[in-house]
Amino acid sequence: MASLNKVMLIGNVGQDPELRYTPDGNPVANFSIAVNRRRRVGEEYKDETEWFNIVCFSRTAENVNQYLTKGQKVYVEGRFQSSEYVGQDGNQRKSFEVIANEVTFLSSRNEADSANQNTIQSNEKSESIQADSEDEDKDLPW
Repeated sequence: MASLNKVMLIGNVGQDPELRYTPDGNPVANFSIAVNRRRRVGEEYKDETEWFNIVCFSRTAENVNQYLTKGQKVYVEGRFQSSEYVGQDGNQRKSFEVIANEVTFLSSRNEADSANQNTIQSNEKSESIQADSEDEDKDLPW
């Protein structure tokens, strides 16, 4: 009986990749991606985000470390892997990750930087609006 373990994801990088090396000197890169899904709940739409831990090896790890940054959109293809370990508290834990055999950059660094900058500016504007409305509330007689 044939079996298949294949994962295909498109999402945004959650943090800059971390590069380390195995004792044999082989590069390994880790990063996470956020995959969004919009679904209808009654009359409204609700956004849900699922986070995936990605692991890359060899040349893919080096490329990811060199060119991939937080916020970029990527396509990741690989296999799903789970592992069990004992945590520092002594309890049995399980971790899940995607071992990538293909990572395709769908947006440039500049696009990710501008998207991150727009998010920062949007947050600053909303904080400014909240501060202004709080000041206005102080002037009201009631």
